Amino acid sequence: MDILIKALQFILSLSFLIVLHELGHFIPAKIFKTRVEKFYLFFDYKFSLFKTKIGETVYGIGWIPLGGYVKISGMIDESMDTEQMKQPAQPWEFRSKPAWQRLIIMLGGVTVNFILGILIYIMIVFVWGVDYVKPTDIKNGFAVNEMLHEYGFKDGDKILKFDGEEPLDVTDINKHLFLRGITSLEVMHEDGTVETLTIPENIGDEMWAKGVMEPFSVRSEAIIDTVVVDSPAEKAGLLKNDKIISANGNPVVYWQDFTEQIKNSNEGDITITVDRNGSVNTITLTPREDKTIGVSNFQLRNLNIQHKDFSFLESIPKGNSLAIWTLKDYITQFKYVCT
Repeated sequence: MDILIKALQFILSLSFLIVLHELGHFIPAKIFKTRVEKFYLFFDYKFSLFKTKIGETVYGIGWIPLGGYVKISGMIDESMDTEQMKQPAQPWEFRSKPAWQRLIIMLGGVTVNFILGILIYIMIVFVWGVDYVKPTDIKNGFAVNEMLHEYGFKDGDKILKFDGEEPLDVTDINKHLFLRGITSLEVMHEDGTVETLTIPENIGDEMWAKGVMEPFSVRSEAIIDTVVVDSPAEKAGLLKNDKIISANGNPVVYWQDFTEQIKNSNEGDITITVDRNGSVNTITLTPREDKTIGVSNFQLRNLNIQHKDFSFLESIPKGNSLAIWTLKDYITQFKYVCT
């Protein structure tokens, strides 16, 4: 039943998107007095599930749920009707209209998609609001990948500003480095000193080339949140909520200390000491070849996540900004996809 419900939800959402997209072509075609012969949700190869004719247009639902179409007179579209093009052009046909009208009709669907995307983000902000983490709300600062040490960053740094501006959500730092080309970060080191550090504008490309996907990670307590089934950790007896005290005799304070010990361990067993409900236990296990043992940590454990609700009017600029930035980020990501 759950699968059926999800399938119906998917088809319904797809149907809304298709109808709105096709309306983007249909409405300007009608405005410019261009004949629309068919308006279909899904494709109607051989037969239709439903159809009715209103005026000069047949409205219907096809049986192949892979899209939809509007059949506009004098235009070769998804229907691939080339016979019509052999006849003399008629005033109501697409091919008889001025170029600017034809362009508007063709771009109508994409325009509706773009506007719909912005409206969806506006409603997301209005209905659910925004969760965020202020720079001062990261209790233990960030663990910093070693490739950033050369620019002056240190483990435990708290990031205060991106390019001179305080971010709404400081946990977006990695996205800004990869996609938004920030060139300076104001940080507070663990000793309380504040410093503005400069980084190359192409730092994202450098990190990508070196496989550094999380240059900054929230530094959190070394407490196990998840133990993977049938992993070395489960077989050795590690449990959820175990607090790791040491690994191979080296003290562990933060989760990043622990993962570093696992990564740097030589071939063979590793000894892990944990605090389990006040009782100290020592466990020995052998990491996998990729230097993992099958445990994960909940990084948000030590974060003060704040929430902000927006009125409908406040949601409009916020949702619009969120939509535009998301689109820009998607476009920027193509430079990584295409490597």
